[in-house]
Amino acid sequence: MSAVVPQPSGGSSPRKVAIASLIGTTIEWYDFFIYSTAAVLVFNQLFFPGFDPTTGTLLAFSTFAAGFVARPVGAIVFGHFGDRAGRKPMMVLTILIMGIATVAIGLLPTYDVIGVFAPVLLVILRLCQGFALGGEWGGAVLMATEHSPQGRRAFFGSWPQAGVAVGLILAMTLYIPLESMSPDAFMAWGWRVPFMLSAVLVITGLVIRVKVAESPEFDRVKANHSVVRMPVIEVLRTHPKQVFLVAGASLVPGIFFYLITVYNFVYAGKSEEFDSTSMLVLVIITSAVGFFVNPAAGAMADKYGAQRVYLWGLVLIVVVAFPLYFALDGGSYGLIPVCYFAATIAVYIPWALSPAYFSTAFDAKVRYSGLSLATTLGNLLGSAIAPLIAGALFAATKASVSTSIYVFVAGAVSITCALALGRVIRNKALRAGKGSDGNVQEFAAPTYSE
Repeated sequence: MSAVVPQPSGGSSPRKVAIASLIGTTIEWYDFFIYSTAAVLVFNQLFFPGFDPTTGTLLAFSTFAAGFVARPVGAIVFGHFGDRAGRKPMMVLTILIMGIATVAIGLLPTYDVIGVFAPVLLVILRLCQGFALGGEWGGAVLMATEHSPQGRRAFFGSWPQAGVAVGLILAMTLYIPLESMSPDAFMAWGWRVPFMLSAVLVITGLVIRVKVAESPEFDRVKANHSVVRMPVIEVLRTHPKQVFLVAGASLVPGIFFYLITVYNFVYAGKSEEFDSTSMLVLVIITSAVGFFVNPAAGAMADKYGAQRVYLWGLVLIVVVAFPLYFALDGGSYGLIPVCYFAATIAVYIPWALSPAYFSTAFDAKVRYSGLSLATTLGNLLGSAIAPLIAGALFAATKASVSTSIYVFVAGAVSITCALALGRVIRNKALRAGKGSDGNVQEFAAPTYSE
């Protein structure tokens, strides 16, 4: 029997909720990105000084990957309570955990002070960051999509994703003046400043998120007494195919994103013409473009269909990967920016549509668990190890084309899974009587029947 979804209460219009999700996600990803930037610029020297530069960099990337290992755990824990207690409380708790862990990293003694305990504590705090982020994303995007009006699910769901670009811009912008410091001052205390500033941002984010009303679709699940006792077990029992297809479909956007925002600084370090500061500026500028790509892609998906536009982005990623690494190999000031703009547009198209496209695969009563678990699984298999795999491939082959082929293979997997996911969503909608022409856009903002 169909039930009417309650309207947002407490003055939380879809626009206000989208803005709150955007600001909160910006803060979460700011914390996450300052770590990834420090992993490239600082951690290999301060926390792994006993190794040669290449090995130290790989170990720093390993601590970066540790955050992704904790994401599925965060997805399970926060997904469980998000489906039982509500989306809003989890949004508040995850931003608090992320903020405390980030500030603690900024206060952490280095290897020269406490020896081996320094990298151990670094990994623990990184795990805390990943744990929080594993639950934060699902809550933020569901608040935006579940508050959205009919036919605008992709547009409103894209705004939390735009926070990724803003967080990245804030994080990397802070490192530009810090890099102009003397090397000794930067290594002594300069790198800690972005981590400490997180405290101010977290307080701001907490105030904003506390004022947002609970998701109307979750309120409806409670009103219908449909709350599931063990959401993770239920989603694996009833939606196992969706979990793995969403993980696969999200594979290459995550891989390519972390290659262009984290790993490619390795190329800048090897180039005499295009240094790390130039790469920072380029990533900041292209991320600003990525911010506007998000709502534009969302609007296109609401008009043409989420699956169709999502696939356009995947194909563009695969195509752009080859000229991008050719340009980075040559260190060309002219070709690198052009390829980076194209790569940014490519990666943000599917990134923007993930909330609307993937959330339709799961019923409301297990959506937080299903969406969080599936995407964090994709991140674990893709984003977490992307810098490590790319670095190992380049070390083994001495050719950047190996990285392009890596993206190509991952892209083939994602395209296959996205096509299969579309069929699953269409069949689910047709069985519920919500569509007949196979257009994903038609049931991008469905009403659910229990």
